[in-house]
Amino acid sequence: MIGEAARLPIESGLVVLVPQAEFLVGPLRAKYDFSAAAGMAAHITLLYPFKPPDEIDEAVIEKLARCFATFQEFDFSLITTRRFPGPVLYLAPEPDEPFRRLTFAIWDCFPTTPPYGGKYPNVVPHLTIAELADERRIEHIAAEFARTAQDKLPIRGTVTEVALMDTQSGRWQLRTAFPLR
Repeated sequence: MIGEAARLPIESGLVVLVPQAEFLVGPLRAKYDFSAAAGMAAHITLLYPFKPPDEIDEAVIEKLARCFATFQEFDFSLITTRRFPGPVLYLAPEPDEPFRRLTFAIWDCFPTTPPYGGKYPNVVPHLTIAELADERRIEHIAAEFARTAQDKLPIRGTVTEVALMDTQSGRWQLRTAFPLR
């Protein structure tokens, strides 16, 4: 379980906030997702880590705004629960390609900021429900979530903006949001 949040590194990320999923995933995220304990609402990550917050100046903000203004709003659904290799449980957005296109567009604009620092070879859009080191515990959480979620999925949403979040305050907070067209 997630205990009291340790001091966060000062960092930023670009995400799509999914408040309509909070009722279902919030209780588990509060227990089993460090980012939730550190103030991050339910979200689908587009690019993390982004730039250190002190490097995000007006030119960066303007470049991001221009990037996102080229994208139209789009609908998605959270239907399927999946797992990454290792103990991470998540909801997969459908369709996932628009999220991937947003990620690659940001990376094209800021080539020194690959998704997840270049740690993973593939971009897999997802909304994390739980992340633990204990494989057996995550299996139990997945089964519990499946029972809880069976009559509450799909969760539908429309992506209208991208949120720039940072931890300058010691917790994840919204710095600014960029509308899609």
